[in-house]
Amino acid sequence: MYLMTVLGNIIITTLVCLVPHLHTPMYFLLGNLAIADVIYVSVTLPMLLSILLTRNNRMSFSSCMAQVFFFSLSATCDILVLTCMSYDRYVAICKPLQYSLIMHKDVCISMALCFWLTGVINSIINTSVAFLLSFCSIQNFDHFFCELTTLYTVTSSDTTSRNIVMVFQDMLIAAIPFVLILISYIFITSAIMKIQSLTGRCKAFSSCSSHLFTVIIFFGPAIVLYGKPESEHSKELDKLLSLLYTALVPMLNPFVYTLRNKDIFKAITYLAGIKTMFSMQ
Repeated sequence: MYLMTVLGNIIITTLVCLVPHLHTPMYFLLGNLAIADVIYVSVTLPMLLSILLTRNNRMSFSSCMAQVFFFSLSATCDILVLTCMSYDRYVAICKPLQYSLIMHKDVCISMALCFWLTGVINSIINTSVAFLLSFCSIQNFDHFFCELTTLYTVTSSDTTSRNIVMVFQDMLIAAIPFVLILISYIFITSAIMKIQSLTGRCKAFSSCSSHLFTVIIFFGPAIVLYGKPESEHSKELDKLLSLLYTALVPMLNPFVYTLRNKDIFKAITYLAGIKTMFSMQ
């Protein structure tokens, strides 16, 4: 799963960078999502694989802090990229004649700067909070990577104020973007229903179906995981849900956006043609 995720997302990023007809807002955002997904899995799954292969489940404090930083960075970017992609689909379906005026190059670059900068700031906050926690010299926690909520359960520090900060972060970085995505799809659904022909409706829906599927499989496990009440009996479920959105979702994204996607297949053919031309020379 890890190798498929990295390979699939690197292929998408390469195609978006090298093929001219993929230099569009939707594929620009998809390329950023692919980069975030590579970071997402690379910060969690290699450690899990190492534990499974070597049975050595020890981790240094610095490695744990690195996981907190890069996991926060990639998770934040994933959420904000999906939100920007929903806006892109809203403009494409609800305001098609103004699409090129609204989603121009400068807007796309500004979006990318915003979600990566927000990811870095959020990561610095989370890592600083985790760094100031007090732990025993050897501390056991029941998870396969250093997640901030898990660290809160094993620290001897008072986490009341930190939990308040986390709730504020969840509202700002997760809840509000999710609501914006829902609002976008309310407008998109309304616009699609106004289309007279069945063929037109199907074409409009197919243009946003990949993004909608990704939103469902990303936010679904996360909402269940962070929305359910804490319980000692839910630790195994917590790890399973964490595995779903840290491993399965990034692996599925390349397949969701490439299967039945004519632009991607054209891009692969384009690069293959260039390679053939150079080999003949």
